[in-house]
Amino acid sequence: MNRQILSSKTKAPIKIGIVSAYDHSAHGGVRDHVQNLATELRSRDYTVKIIAPCSKNDLIDDLDFIPFDRPIIIPSGGNWARVSVSLWNRRRIQAMLANENFDVLHFHEPFAGSLTVNTLALSNSVNIGTFHTYGGHKVYRMGLSWVGNPYFKRLHGKIAVSEPARQFISQHYPGEYDIIPNGVNVEFYSRALPLEKYKDDHINLLWVGALAKRKGLKYLLEAYGTLKWDYPKLRLIVVGSGEPDGDCYRIMSERNLKDITFVGSVSDEIKASFYKTADIYCSPATGNESFGIVLIEAMAAGTPLVATNIEGYSSVITNERNGLLVPPKNSYEIVKSISRLIEDKKLTKKLIASGNKDVEQYNWAKVTDKVLKVYKKQLKLNVTKSGKVKSTDRPIVWSI
Repeated sequence: MNRQILSSKTKAPIKIGIVSAYDHSAHGGVRDHVQNLATELRSRDYTVKIIAPCSKNDLIDDLDFIPFDRPIIIPSGGNWARVSVSLWNRRRIQAMLANENFDVLHFHEPFAGSLTVNTLALSNSVNIGTFHTYGGHKVYRMGLSWVGNPYFKRLHGKIAVSEPARQFISQHYPGEYDIIPNGVNVEFYSRALPLEKYKDDHINLLWVGALAKRKGLKYLLEAYGTLKWDYPKLRLIVVGSGEPDGDCYRIMSERNLKDITFVGSVSDEIKASFYKTADIYCSPATGNESFGIVLIEAMAAGTPLVATNIEGYSSVITNERNGLLVPPKNSYEIVKSISRLIEDKKLTKKLIASGNKDVEQYNWAKVTDKVLKVYKKQLKLNVTKSGKVKSTDRPIVWSI
């Protein structure tokens, strides 16, 4: 294996495989994290390949992407996850690992599907695991996390994206975790152009996310119905995949709400333009958020925001500094905070200025520096003088 990352006298990089549990052709927080990390590492001349399930290969414009298995949709933490549960991928994984000879394999949600689990079980590389979720799959709530113990022991380095994520995963798998947050391409969002279609005399209120119940759209709709009386030129733009649930349809129907646009799933470029178009961004999620990527995207775009005071969000937002925090499931407080941002321009400017400053810590260059430190540390600790990774007991590989 090429261990030249440990030498300051050479620029030859190590070879990195980033293994994601989730469908790489579907937009999502982990998928975006994986792609952006790979892009930043490649910009530094590292050889990086992404390995992930994929439902639509034609949507992937990456010659160094290795598709594995077609994912299925399963419930996870109040949302839906697209992961592989294939029992027939062992030989393909073995052949891929032998051919690629990765120095580091970086697993994102190591226990969320058969691809990550089986690749971890077969790996002869230095293994790093990043845990993204807070709440997680029902197997944790059912007390079955012990099944993952043999695989957890094969992780040389462990990362959590936030303190709430670390607290959650360490309840099931105690250990030493580095906290490295999700990143954002600050320049990409700050330079985005607003969409002319929406730049009229309306006040644009934006919501971004998958239309899952825990994202709390119904509470924003309730607030919007109240705000419309005082601000008839208010418009709500909803960006994200999925369909509104029954509660949302009922609220819109009973209150005869107007000026609501459901955009659906969009490209990263269009999403950035929606942030730039918005006068206010609101994320009323009710829980199970480990971080809040949408919050740092809004800050990077210079959009003032209102968010719920929940685990994950409160580790990103400081109330009255870079955003306004409200209690979850409380449409009345959402109304008050949005009204403040509409009326108080001085407050709005203060939140935007602080957000622009605070978001720099999430710039992908800084996040990648921290990830590389973990790689280097674990390579140094776990690679023998012969260049081999210190062996550990192999767990079961689920295959037929």
